Amino acid sequence: MKTSAYEPAGVIPAALMPFDRTFAIDETSYRSHLRELAETEGVDAITVNGHAAEVHALDVDEQLRSLAIAVDEVGATTPLVAGISSARTQEAAQLARNAEAAGASALLLFPNEALALGGRLRPDSIRAHVGAVAEASRLPIVFFQYPTASGLGIDLDDLVALCAEIPTIRAIKDWCGDPYLHERHLRELHALDRPVRVLTTHSMWLLPSLALGCDGILSGAGSVIASLQVALWRAVQAGDLAEARRVNDRIHPAVRAFYADPLLDMHNRMKEALVLLGRLGEAHVRPPLVKLPPGEIARIGAQLAEAGLLAEPGR
Repeated sequence: MKTSAYEPAGVIPAALMPFDRTFAIDETSYRSHLRELAETEGVDAITVNGHAAEVHALDVDEQLRSLAIAVDEVGATTPLVAGISSARTQEAAQLARNAEAAGASALLLFPNEALALGGRLRPDSIRAHVGAVAEASRLPIVFFQYPTASGLGIDLDDLVALCAEIPTIRAIKDWCGDPYLHERHLRELHALDRPVRVLTTHSMWLLPSLALGCDGILSGAGSVIASLQVALWRAVQAGDLAEARRVNDRIHPAVRAFYADPLLDMHNRMKEALVLLGRLGEAHVRPPLVKLPPGEIARIGAQLAEAGLLAEPGR
């Protein structure tokens, strides 16, 4: 089986999943959203079937359809990272096989939620899940490292051992939430005989994260502000701190708009932002998520205006 040559790096926005009023996938809007991301200068790849796409609310057939649409719409020009999220290891392995067959360039492997109650104390169980997916597909794997407090983050030594043992793990998506641990991830994974890349998803402190030496950004916020993420990434890569700070000052209000409490509404807010920006017709989320109240939508608009993305009301 041929191994994909794709190496996950750079700016990789995670696509949202538009729904219509009946909560069915809105394929027309989804295609438009994918094209917009793919056509953003400096975007290196797109993630589908991730948190931003409300993968928790998509059944297996819908996940396959989501990827098939993405491959058809932008796959000829843009690498696609397919999310693999399942509490059933056999199903996760089958999703990985299907993603490779459909034309994905890499896998974003979520932790197995069945291991939330102390799984990090049983690294052999984590290895069994990841190993099954790695056996099912030769695509590069981006391993999704969760915060320790979630019950799904794994200890540093076990993460390093897992990455050293499984050659198709080419990167992690780091959501550890701890700047000190984040830096240790970078130092120890980069120091492996076969270095493993670190893609940050710390959107609430993106500039400090990138300044530590991350290899890219994989974030749902990129579904709205991909061009700003590209500008920040390039400024950091060029060592231009003044420009990085200038761009970060624009990103900051958008981040406040998306990542307010409760965090379960983060992608709900991103959909409303796309509506306000004229890039999505309507914002619908599947239950148990519900429509945001008018006051919160107004707050999002004001913060988008503060970021220079939307004109102030009445102007």
